[in-house]
Amino acid sequence: MAISALLVKELRERTGAGMMECKRALLETDGDIEAAIEAMRKSGRAKAAKKAGRIAADGVVELRVADGGGRGVMVEINSETDFVAKDESFRGFATAVGETALASDAADVAALAELPLAGTVQTTVNVAREALIAKVGENVQLRRMVRFDAPAGVLYSYLHGVRIGVILDLLGGDEALGRDIAMQIAATNPLCISAEDLPADAVAKEREIFRAQALESGKPPEIVDKMIGGRMRKFAEEVTLLGQAFVKDPSGKLKVEQLLRQAGAKVAAYARFEVGEGIEKRSDSFAEEVQAQAKQAQ
Repeated sequence: MAISALLVKELRERTGAGMMECKRALLETDGDIEAAIEAMRKSGRAKAAKKAGRIAADGVVELRVADGGGRGVMVEINSETDFVAKDESFRGFATAVGETALASDAADVAALAELPLAGTVQTTVNVAREALIAKVGENVQLRRMVRFDAPAGVLYSYLHGVRIGVILDLLGGDEALGRDIAMQIAATNPLCISAEDLPADAVAKEREIFRAQALESGKPPEIVDKMIGGRMRKFAEEVTLLGQAFVKDPSGKLKVEQLLRQAGAKVAAYARFEVGEGIEKRSDSFAEEVQAQAKQAQ
């Protein structure tokens, strides 16, 4: 039977579940919204929706590079706690998501969520995610994904534990160099490849900070300008991949740019994911939580 958009909208508002999940539930119950809600509660889908607003800032990075290094994907999958991030069911789901992403052409997590999960026939990534939420009792989210195709170069990767992942598109060089550069990116988290790639707003912000610091010294304007110029060059060296000192060089004098030049190699692009970066974690205290609950009970 045909399911109206209004009916889907009502079920979505009442359960908080996704549009496709609501439509599927209504189709399964011939448009009976109460039966659909009951079925969703039994399967855990409605329960999963209620947890969707909770902050998920822990988890893992899943990284896959195809044989030959021509294609690669990286996905961040979040949980609320480190305890669940280490759970066997969560890890199994994350592994299957990584395999699904590599085997597909999905460009983002929204598209990935609607694909059949690797190792299943009809279960989508999103349905499996919601079932996992019901099982572990925490919010689980596919946060972000990046896909790389390297027609002219070769992809290399580095995974530090399960929390930091890097994919590197390298032109020239060899496997050892590719791994070293990927490790460099994981360790130092550069803003971009070269000084020419630095965001204008980041440059302007640092210049303003350095100017204020220099003026505090009471030096003449011409000296201040020289101080700012020197500090900006130092800033560019520290935050760009090519300007950084190679972390495996004991002397600290070998720059990444020099290392690449010696090998006749060039970094075309890279991506670095660190679990939870940029997510504002809640810091509610136990006392505050008790007080909040007491107020609600009054």
